[in-house]
Amino acid sequence: MADTALRSSPLALTVLSLLHYQPLHPYGMQRLIKQWGKDQVVNVNQRAGIYRTIERLQAAGLVEVHEVGRDQQYAERTLYKVTEAGRETTRAWLLDMLGTPKQEFPQFPVALSFALMLTPDETRAVLERRVRAVARTLEQLEATLAEESDDGLGRVVLLETDYQRTMAAAELAWLTAVVEDIEAGRLTWSWEELTALAGPAADLD
Repeated sequence: MADTALRSSPLALTVLSLLHYQPLHPYGMQRLIKQWGKDQVVNVNQRAGIYRTIERLQAAGLVEVHEVGRDQQYAERTLYKVTEAGRETTRAWLLDMLGTPKQEFPQFPVALSFALMLTPDETRAVLERRVRAVARTLEQLEATLAEESDDGLGRVVLLETDYQRTMAAAELAWLTAVVEDIEAGRLTWSWEELTALAGPAADLD
């Protein structure tokens, strides 16, 4: 049976999913993730993260050594394969991740909650910078979708890119509206007004 005590993670799900196709070594996993464009949704910049994830999956009985490859061109490489428990866990994680919204804590909403520490002009300027960055990302995602669609790939292969494109478009529209509100004076504040509104600090003694 699968070790349900092992917490799911994007990288752990990715490793297990890749091993459904064929036995792989960590370098091969990293290469496939980048080749398939999955590095846009899971961080594999450091291969050490893949090794640590494999160690945890192996300790939980979800993957096991398939064989140790040796040749003159490459260093010794261990191929891993998914176990039956790993297949069960992959399915359980997929159903949970797809169907159950999780409370995540990305840095942008945190920064937004303290944007009032900047002046309206400073906030407008930095959000305009983000507008340009998100617009570039949106263009790249749309180009990727158009290119891959021309290659005849089914939509299901591109669902995460389609989702990213939709989220980027929504963020761009929201950012643009906020910047316009600041420019028009519909959204304004001052540190003095905010500190006065907060009142004296609570007595914690």
